[in-house]
Amino acid sequence: MIGNLHFKTILFLLLLFISTPICAQISFYNQHYHRDSLVRGPITENPVEKRFGRGAFLFSLTELLPWTYDRFVVNADFAKITFKGIGQNLKLSSWAWDNDGFTTNQLSHPAHGSIFFNTFRSNGYNFWQSIPAAVAGSYIWEVAGENQASSKNDFLNTSFGGVIIGEMVHRLAGKLINNRSRGIRRQINESVALLINPANGFNRLIDGKWGKVPNPMDIDSSKIDLEIDAGLRNFNVNERNARFRGYGRIKLLYGSPFENYKIPFSTITVNAEVGKDDSTFVNAINLFGSIKGWPVGRSDYSRHIAVLTANYDYILNQAFSYSGQSLKANLFSEFGVKRKNRMNTSIGAGPILLAAIPEKYIGNGRNYDYCSGFGFNANAEININNIFFYGMTYNNGFFFTWNGNTSSFFLQSLSAELRYRFLHNLSFCTEPGYFVLRENYKSNEEVTRTYPYLKIAVKYNIRIQ
Repeated sequence: MIGNLHFKTILFLLLLFISTPICAQISFYNQHYHRDSLVRGPITENPVEKRFGRGAFLFSLTELLPWTYDRFVVNADFAKITFKGIGQNLKLSSWAWDNDGFTTNQLSHPAHGSIFFNTFRSNGYNFWQSIPAAVAGSYIWEVAGENQASSKNDFLNTSFGGVIIGEMVHRLAGKLINNRSRGIRRQINESVALLINPANGFNRLIDGKWGKVPNPMDIDSSKIDLEIDAGLRNFNVNERNARFRGYGRIKLLYGSPFENYKIPFSTITVNAEVGKDDSTFVNAINLFGSIKGWPVGRSDYSRHIAVLTANYDYILNQAFSYSGQSLKANLFSEFGVKRKNRMNTSIGAGPILLAAIPEKYIGNGRNYDYCSGFGFNANAEININNIFFYGMTYNNGFFFTWNGNTSSFFLQSLSAELRYRFLHNLSFCTEPGYFVLRENYKSNEEVTRTYPYLKIAVKYNIRIQ
């Protein structure tokens, strides 16, 4: 485990949630895609000098500082490493599946991996060139950062999840500082960007760029559509009644799948939900970033693009938990581009590299199994005159178990959202939905659990430029 990361992860997420509205300049009512943007040719990122020495220095600090804190401040047993233990961990045969808590494995480790990734991403290296930093950082920590057996699940969670969160943080921190803001807003933007991407903030301090308006060529012109919900929700287990509790949700769309589609993470979607719950304050984190897109058709009133995406999902509430990391091939379509009545659709499928799924028994010290599988998703949203909105989303996944008591899982969810806009950027919305989880055990036992839910909220929409 990474003993001190739980608090840091929650702090990191809260800072991320509050960082996006800081540079908002105009308000509008958002549709899922940017309606006023046409497909344009791909652009290239401005070249930046590669600084290997500084990247390596920050990478070393990212390994050493958490271990030093765990070893000499917390005096954690797992941080008391020996050369004998390191030698044992170097053997692939000694690698195992660990039994750390759900949040530690599925949220804290990816957050740590994002810091590894950004030690080089923030020092002139592009997306692809920075991936080895996340992989190497994860491997070194598993081998030499703990005296426990190296963990298979931690290695993948930290590496793959670290890349997704790392590039997302890199883009959003860049959006905060690469704008024309001045005065107190500039200082707030710089401070928040430092907290969510320490490597880039360190570089700005060292290079004397802190607080300075960037060169016009460096300004990030990507638009951000932001939805903020506040309301009530309830989750039921097998249709047992549950109380309504307060919750909040932020959904952020950076860029557009129809623009700059050849650049990794030119489109990012972030969905984050928090609330008063019996389990934890942070109830959901859903991220996807585009890797590459291919236009497949366009007319005066429709456009379509195929996009390969990397995805990270984390759900933890009083009724249900799930976490998975996946790659998907998607088809995004928009109909009625130039009309008031429009429809957006998406369909996607691909491998789920690693998932953590709850099961009814305790196995290997955990109440969840580690699995891999294949997932499918479909979504449709109708916009009527920018006043009424109706959308439906379906997801499913079939999983086989690597480590746990089950032989396989089948998980599916269906939700619908109805919105009515009563002011320029305010709307009332309601969202009924449910999860269904079928657990197939090695003993031939089969268990099906249903988790219906209902959300009622007021939604506020803005566009950040």
